[in-house]
Parts: sequence; C-alpha cells; structure tokens
Amino acid sequence: MGLPKAHRLKCRQDFSQVYQQGKRFKTAHLTLRVLRRSPSPSLASSSQPLPTRIGFSISLKVDKRAVVRNRIRRRLQAIVRQLLPFMGGSWDLLVIVHPQATQCDYLQFLQELEQLLVDAEVLHGYQRGCVL
Repeated sequence: MGLPKAHRLKCRQDFSQVYQQGKRFKTAHLTLRVLRRSPSPSLASSSQPLPTRIGFSISLKVDKRAVVRNRIRRRLQAIVRQLLPFMGGSWDLLVIVHPQATQCDYLQFLQELEQLLVDAEVLHGYQRGCVL
C-alpha cells in the first residue's frame, strides 16, 4: 500500500525543483531534500496548509534488480505513512537512497529517516522513538 495520492510527489518538474532548490540533510544510507511550498495565489485565502508531498529516488546504482529497489521503496513508504500525522504541511520532500542501503533493515531506515525529518524540522510535536 503506497502513500495517499495527495501526499505523492509525482511530476518530474517537482522532483527536479526539490532536488535543485531544496535543503539537503544526509545520513549514512539516505539523503533528504526539503523544500517549503508556498500556496498558489488562488489558494492564498484558504487557511488550510498544503499537504506535504513525498517522493523517493532509488537509482540503479543501489541495485540493478527492481525487486530490491521496490522493497526499499515500500519500506520507506510504510515509515512515511506512520510519520505523516506528525508532519507539518506545505513541504515537498525527496528521499534519495544510497547504494549501501541494501543491507539496511526496517528499523535502521526508521531511525535514519526519523533523524533526517527531525533535523529538517519537518516533524511537529514529535518525540524521537514514539513510533516504535
């Protein structure tokens, strides 16, 4: 089960904008690019924040087999689904996986992604370790 549609980063243009303009946070196996979105002028009067959108980038350098890359993506999506209620709105996030990540298990991904989101100040009212 993937992320809800409103929380997916889909367009190539959005990916490249986050990659080029976003602030970078890095751990041993993951890199997080973060970009704050501003509401469009037509939605400026709305008091609701825009939903946080998340994208994943897992290149062939990680592993040539799609099975392995998809397993990593599904694990990361499950972690993001758990952390989504704690995230503030109006963010575009891009999670980039490093080649060494093939040896990581779920808990290691959880700890690293949690640390990245805390460092980027994307999580609100969140205390480390509360998901476990």
